[in-house]
Amino acid sequence: MFRSLLACVIFFSAVVQLFAEDEPAKKMALETVAEKGSYAVGYQVGRQLKDMGMRPVMEALLAGLRDALKSADPQIAAAEIDAAALAFSRQGRAAIQKKLTKELTEMAARNKQEGEKFLAENKKKKGVTTLKSGLQYEVLKTGSGPSPKVTDRVRTHYHGTLVDGTVFDSSVERDMPATFNVNGVIAGWTEALKLMKVGDKWRLFLPSNLAYGVRGSLPKIGPNTTLIFEVELLGIE
Repeated sequence: MFRSLLACVIFFSAVVQLFAEDEPAKKMALETVAEKGSYAVGYQVGRQLKDMGMRPVMEALLAGLRDALKSADPQIAAAEIDAAALAFSRQGRAAIQKKLTKELTEMAARNKQEGEKFLAENKKKKGVTTLKSGLQYEVLKTGSGPSPKVTDRVRTHYHGTLVDGTVFDSSVERDMPATFNVNGVIAGWTEALKLMKVGDKWRLFLPSNLAYGVRGSLPKIGPNTTLIFEVELLGIE
């Protein structure tokens, strides 16, 4: 019963708040505990769920709320109420999914274009080597140890950023080296690690197809994002 009541509160609070995006609510003199409490409940839930995508017919919404509070007979068949609410909710979710898909498609195209431009300029820089795969690297420190095989397990320190310098992951900042299988990471890392020697420190520039591709790794790494890593190969286990 509580879950059903909560669902009603969430549903009505969300749609009321969303409707208010198009028609601002009139200012009220909120003085009593009941007035302030009612407003607070509506505002908190509405703020959390305003992006659900629902766009209600306000008159119908208020009529349903009023009839329920007065224990009046519903104006549609009781058996249809749950199905109608579910259909409305699905419509909102579909609108959100459509919007999200559009935004991600636009982001992917933008990231791809920006990444290709960055790599085209970066490959011209002194000290940067570009491999056939598209992987670019710059040697920061040279070691003298062996190179790992694809089946080996290695210990590394790394610092990962976007091309604008935003840090998305860093074992260096955590002060905790990372251990993993050479064939258990993104393609650009696997390719680079097989070429490195223990003690090497390289800066890797990874086109998106050698990193997280069109899917990205949200929320920090968008689709088709070019990545930069500073990788130090500490040892082979």
